[in-house]
Amino acid sequence: MRFYASKFPEVDELVMVQVKQIQEMGAYVKLLEYDNIEGMILLSELSRRRIRSIQKLIRVGRNEVVVVMRVDKDKGYIDLSKRRVSAEDVVKCEERYNKGKTVHSMMRHVADKSGSDLEELNNAIAWPLYAKFGHAYEAFKVSIGDPESVFGGLEVNPDVLADLKDHIARRLTPQLVKVRSDFELTCFSYAGIDAIRRALRKGEALTTSDVPIKIRLVAPPLYVIISNSADKTGAIARLEKALQVIEDSITKEGGKIAVKLAPKAVSESDDLELSALMDRVARENKEVSGDEDSEGEA
Repeated sequence: MRFYASKFPEVDELVMVQVKQIQEMGAYVKLLEYDNIEGMILLSELSRRRIRSIQKLIRVGRNEVVVVMRVDKDKGYIDLSKRRVSAEDVVKCEERYNKGKTVHSMMRHVADKSGSDLEELNNAIAWPLYAKFGHAYEAFKVSIGDPESVFGGLEVNPDVLADLKDHIARRLTPQLVKVRSDFELTCFSYAGIDAIRRALRKGEALTTSDVPIKIRLVAPPLYVIISNSADKTGAIARLEKALQVIEDSITKEGGKIAVKLAPKAVSESDDLELSALMDRVARENKEVSGDEDSEGEA
């Protein structure tokens, strides 16, 4: 099944193909986004350089980004070129293809589950969204927060639409990433602990709905600043800014900050190490408190 409403690509369009067969004239390929229809890359369109071994340029079974040179819809001939494709073209086409593949996979899932015809379902949902949003993938992402703006006006079986919405939410809802930084904060001036509290509050004040910020004490003078966010890059930048705000505040009051771990996305094992450290510190503090009580009783 094709990804798009059109049965054939347009001239100058970038397409993803898979190499089926290599001959002296060139390579026969199938267009993955257009129902696997056949196309051909002539030997002269494989590379800008002199070809010594075609096997080094192209291999059977491998996916390639090519550009459409000619389309004969009546005879079904499609001539393609690999040598006219730039590195930027490859990135752009791969991104579009991967998004289209995701949309196609979700539409097929819904069609199989509901017993619907895939082409009819695409005609009712996916292809109108390509026309309206530029790509159905982008429409699906928008629908997670605003389904009415995407699906309103489409004539679709409510049960089928409900299943699609559920599948989109499970597949495309951004996963949260934990970003963390460890730092030591000290202040031996008269302001002391109050200065540290003020600095930490100013750091936490930079929290936003997209990048929430929490600061926790591990063991004096070690603190950890954490954010769980779908925007990893934004969270790292936000934590860096919060650390700068903390540094500016504590420095003015005679204190110091020493960053031990720069803001970064942390793994589950990193998180477990931190939890283990905090548990150990808590136990040690409890034991010290218990010893003091015993001495007092004695």
